[in-house]
Amino acid sequence: MNKADIVEQMAEAVGKSKKDSEKILNGLIECIEDALNEGEKIQLVGFGTFEVRERQPRKGRNPQSGEIINIPGGRVPAFKPGKALRDAVK
Repeated sequence: MNKADIVEQMAEAVGKSKKDSEKILNGLIECIEDALNEGEKIQLVGFGTFEVRERQPRKGRNPQSGEIINIPGGRVPAFKPGKALRDAVK
């Protein structure tokens, strides 16, 4: 499923046009990005939690040459599904 499929299903579910549904989806994505950029945690009860995790620098290996390389650390987004979502997928 891609973004266009999600927009189409949202439009049918809420009775809005595809254009309105796409604006809503883009707004939601933008809100999540902004909150994560500020270091906030987003909890959607029953669905899951979006958060930013710190990744430590580490050493890796180039698979072609076998050379050891340094991989820098950084901040990465993470998602942890809620219990209701986990149960619905089982």
